[in-house]
Amino acid sequence: MESRFFIFFFWFLFLLINGSQAQPGFISLDCGGKDNFTDELGLEWIPDTQMISGDIANISVLNETRTQYMTLRYFPADNRKYCYTLDVIPRNRYLVRATFLYGNFDNNNFYPKFDISLGATRWATIVISDANTMEYQELIFLATDPSISVCLSNATTGQPFISTLELRRFNGSIYMNEFENDFFMSVSARINFGAESDDPVRYPDDPFDRIWASDTIKKANYLVDVAAGTERVSTKMPIDVNTVNGEMPPQKAMQTAVVGRNGSLTYRLNLDGFPGFGWAFVYFAEIEDLDPSDTRKFRLVLPGDPDISKLVVNIQENAHGKYRLYEPGYFNLSLPFVLSFRFGKTGDSTMGPLLNAMEINRYVKRTGGSLDGPVISSLISRYSSANWTNEGGDPCLPVPWSWIRCDSDILPRITSIKLSGKILTGNIPPELTKLSGLVELWLDGNSLTGPIPDLSGCPNLQIIHLENNQLSGELPSSLEGLTSLKELYVQNNRLTGSVPSGLLNNGVILNYTGNTNLRKEDSNHSRKKIIIGSTVGASALLLATVASCILLQKGKKSSPKQGRLEQNLPPQRFVSSFGDAATEAAHCFTLAELEEATRNFERKVGSGGFGVVYYGKLKDGKEIAVKVLTNNSFQGKREFSNEVTLLSRIHHRNLVQFLGFCQEDGKSILVYEFMHNGTLKEHLYGPQLPDRSINWIRRLEIAEDAAKGIEYLHTGCVPSIIHRDVKTSNILLDKNMRAKVSDFGLSKLAVDGASHVSSIVRGTVGYLDPEYYISQQLTDKSDVYSFGVILLELISGQEAISNEKFGLNCRNIVQWAKLHIESGDIQGIIDPALHNDYDIQSIWKIAEKALMCVQPHGSMRPSISEVIKEIQDAIAIEKGAEAVREGSSDDISRHSMHSSLHAGSMDLGASDHYLSIDESITRPTAR
Repeated sequence: MESRFFIFFFWFLFLLINGSQAQPGFISLDCGGKDNFTDELGLEWIPDTQMISGDIANISVLNETRTQYMTLRYFPADNRKYCYTLDVIPRNRYLVRATFLYGNFDNNNFYPKFDISLGATRWATIVISDANTMEYQELIFLATDPSISVCLSNATTGQPFISTLELRRFNGSIYMNEFENDFFMSVSARINFGAESDDPVRYPDDPFDRIWASDTIKKANYLVDVAAGTERVSTKMPIDVNTVNGEMPPQKAMQTAVVGRNGSLTYRLNLDGFPGFGWAFVYFAEIEDLDPSDTRKFRLVLPGDPDISKLVVNIQENAHGKYRLYEPGYFNLSLPFVLSFRFGKTGDSTMGPLLNAMEINRYVKRTGGSLDGPVISSLISRYSSANWTNEGGDPCLPVPWSWIRCDSDILPRITSIKLSGKILTGNIPPELTKLSGLVELWLDGNSLTGPIPDLSGCPNLQIIHLENNQLSGELPSSLEGLTSLKELYVQNNRLTGSVPSGLLNNGVILNYTGNTNLRKEDSNHSRKKIIIGSTVGASALLLATVASCILLQKGKKSSPKQGRLEQNLPPQRFVSSFGDAATEAAHCFTLAELEEATRNFERKVGSGGFGVVYYGKLKDGKEIAVKVLTNNSFQGKREFSNEVTLLSRIHHRNLVQFLGFCQEDGKSILVYEFMHNGTLKEHLYGPQLPDRSINWIRRLEIAEDAAKGIEYLHTGCVPSIIHRDVKTSNILLDKNMRAKVSDFGLSKLAVDGASHVSSIVRGTVGYLDPEYYISQQLTDKSDVYSFGVILLELISGQEAISNEKFGLNCRNIVQWAKLHIESGDIQGIIDPALHNDYDIQSIWKIAEKALMCVQPHGSMRPSISEVIKEIQDAIAIEKGAEAVREGSSDDISRHSMHSSLHAGSMDLGASDHYLSIDESITRPTAR
């Protein structure tokens, strides 16, 4: 019996030791889970019980049965961040992976969008576009501290949530690079070419549990343009992957490959987060049995960069034999949003190129964190059991803790500490006296004892709240040295002695009531702006302030030019984000004035459902457009009144300027600034097209202008305005071809606090949001849908609706363009009038964003502000390409991230070649 016990004991000990060593440096958190378990791969999962915030939800997703994805943890959509803290070993490299499976856990079908950060560094934005599709992010980093924090924050839509969080430690020098102290690497692509199934290669085949995605998985514009003659090959022979300073890709990934039997391997793939600077490596191993007379030699070819490759790749020669790894790559490539690449065989090669695997990572600049981080770490260590100390991450970045406010510097300082009512005991923590940027200190409502410390180390303090504690001793004279101090509240403590005279003479608002033994030293001191003792003084000051505000409002005079329409306007924000001064309300023109200006409505310059537009010129020489209402129905008059009301309160450089109106002799007339170059529609496919065609960069600038006008309506007006009829005929161009949005007859005011406005469906066929059409619920995302249609028109030069041009199965531009874009055929929709005068990467960027804009559900669409960012990126790409065409490549490396690799040779076999790179990264080498 005893021998059996020892056999069992040693067997158990063996399993325990080997089990713990099987996954060294692995942490697998099942977020929202309850029990430990081992999955089908042999990975050991534990629940995230360390996380005390958030709620747990169970989900059910079709074809997903893995335990770790059946639960998730979600958090409020507030301005806090919610952090997981994981222990690491400093100076080791790790991979951290977070996964997100929505599963409609909140029963809203409102797809979440939020940020994820590693410590102080913003890592990525998580955008959920399908309830049943897994999203995941991976980051490779060098640990510099004993722990890391992974935080969720900044929910744009829905609530932040997480399904799993995994940490994997690497061995030795894997992923070592010169920039790891200053940059993380976000994994953009890790591909197993020639894969035998759709399943990824990962643990246990990859001992580090990297996920090598199968090249059989097809996504929109991902691994498309596969060259004819591409063949999949594999072997069962072992592959030697243990190269010096190598990344050790798994043997299973290296045992498969693609071969270009016709001499080429060609692919194109989207790279999330690019254009930017990245790390890119390819993995080769010769796994075919070549005849002695056969050779396999090839070069990397990148379109537009004929000199990118100088030397020839010969796998067997470079790897010193068959079934051995050769992994050339670069640490410092400037990569585009859409990467097109080809491996082509040399003229003296008998075999086509071979590719086993590829890995591309994007550099993410590490943020150093707040300057006061060490001080605050020391502070919270005193109260480690309190909930308020467990928010995790950096105190200020990417968003501050709930009880802290910080300035907006890159390395911020803490400006406000608010620990009211946190049950603090003992002396005031000395760490608080070291926060040199502190402006406000709130420690009221606690049980603090002892003296008030010397706060001269916080010279910027303006407001101090220490009331309702048990503080003792005197008010320190050092408070007099705080020259910025405006308010000091110390009532209801046990303070003694005299109030320093400096606090009484300097106009500080002071309340020290409830301190029986604290007295004012001199009764003849200045009293201006001083509250001494009683709260009656505070109330009197408040009443005086309110009274002065009321008198000020009553004293305001109305402008004589303001008509009755403005009296019923909703709350307004008169100053635009561009700083345009608020202009006066609309001028009321007489009919005689307008008849004289238009020479009796002689020159017609446009027409539409509202009426006819005429050219005019006022006596002061100002050119105007005069729109005469033809629909005298109740609906027409309501639209007229709506447009006057709205236009009287909005002013922005990208909105057509409204000058006034006229209601006389049964006529309803609107007067605008005259736009010399007509509508965008006319320039894209109007009858005057041959003379008025516009190039691609001009189209991008027009898109940017129009989007900024819409952005002002959505975010710069209170309440916000939904245009409801965004289309190319409502985008007008001035004499400088700058775009302005017009025609607000159908616009609606949003209701503050409501997710949508219930509205009878109106708009223009082809631009109309299908979700709005079905639900009759109007949101700002309805305008985004319409703008997505305009982006497609700008790319293609095609109208939104056509019975002939989009083929048998399509009537609208959205269906037609989506078929081409998702299959990778961007050339199939590009307007021939552009004459190849564009950078294809900027076209791709706009096409991808346009498809996001026309998603069927509004929650899946970006905001118009996000669209502007993409347009601006596309303009930067285009200007970079223009500089190349003009021979100014230096400007590209300094001012833009060009859509291809920087000019220079890319020697796959070299070890000492340098490429130009952004100055924020020290010059690295190829390997």
